[in-house]
Amino acid sequence: MALGAREAAGAVRGVPDALERAGTARARTFLETATGGTRLVIEGAGGYDFRTGRGRLRVVVPAQGAASGERKPITELFTPGALYMKDRGAGVPADKWVRIDTAALGDGNLVTGGATDPGAAVELLRAARDVAYVGPAEVGGVAVGHYRGTADLGEAAKAATPRMRGALAAAAEGFATDAVPFDAYLDPEGRLRKVRHRFSFVNAGREVEVASTTVLYGFGEPVDVRLPPRRDIYEGTIED
Repeated sequence: MALGAREAAGAVRGVPDALERAGTARARTFLETATGGTRLVIEGAGGYDFRTGRGRLRVVVPAQGAASGERKPITELFTPGALYMKDRGAGVPADKWVRIDTAALGDGNLVTGGATDPGAAVELLRAARDVAYVGPAEVGGVAVGHYRGTADLGEAAKAATPRMRGALAAAAEGFATDAVPFDAYLDPEGRLRKVRHRFSFVNAGREVEVASTTVLYGFGEPVDVRLPPRRDIYEGTIED
């Protein structure tokens, strides 16, 4: 059944609350960009707790100059205000973690870490506008409704929960435009099953497009996020 613009917008803006009621979910992420004619896809898999704003992903980054198919995994922990990464790369000991203040990042960690924080991806939908119901679809064998619209980064920062506000405020300052086009897929319970955002930012004077996709499933499954002890946090120089 077709939905009017007001109903469609209400359904999408209600996603964060629906996921908080669901509690937890398994997650898969895909970050796509193209530089110098080469398409790069970074994939992640793990889980997220929408009540605490904590999650854990194993992110696979194609190794530069490596043989085809060779990839390097990075463990990422998402927490309110901070991103922790293990196996970050050159210059970081193998048994150490790197801690990054997400509010200090120019994009609020929407793309920097190679995976959009699922909580931030969801909070963006609170500021959905110009939403249209595209029609029925299917994600992972589940019947869903497909919605299309635009999220406003500045408005999302104002509407976000306190734990996400700083990161989204930073993103509102760092991207080329506040407008973030999206496609969202909601199940009959109003839970997000998939969302694809398209971000634009300026790099070396050129506007770069990055597409970030988050897929959610396995609602209610346990998600174990244990922060590393202070002694395991690396505070030295990080090589690019």
